[in-house]
Amino acid sequence: MGNIINSDPYYYDSIIDDWFETNGDWLLGLVIAFGVIMLAVCVMMVISLWKVYTKAGEKGWASLIPFYSDYVMYRITWGEGLNFLYQFVSLPIVPTVVRIITSIKLARSFGKGDGFAVGLILVPVVFYPILAFGKSEYIAPVKSLSEVG
Repeated sequence: MGNIINSDPYYYDSIIDDWFETNGDWLLGLVIAFGVIMLAVCVMMVISLWKVYTKAGEKGWASLIPFYSDYVMYRITWGEGLNFLYQFVSLPIVPTVVRIITSIKLARSFGKGDGFAVGLILVPVVFYPILAFGKSEYIAPVKSLSEVG
């Protein structure tokens, strides 16, 4: 039985080079298309958050600044901006739960129900623009989850 592994150290490099010569343009096109789509999604999310902040009576540019945007989002949803510090708790489940509660409170702050809150949690790329450009208006921060809005 012959040796299955080729002993030439450059054999596999040439196979990879040959593959990229024949398929590289297609792969490059795919990477560029993916990058353009992701850039468009990011721009749409930035514009949507800016609009949500503006609807809530905050400065739109606050959505662009790390940590300060979290502070403002928690002020919009919880009524107290310093609650954003909960996301830095060392227990891994606490920040996730706090972010889910914040999404629920955001939906209710704009008069939306629990189904919309689930959408904000699971598909924010779709539901933040709906919140930003839809007819909903900011009501007030939700103090407890039993409040509807």
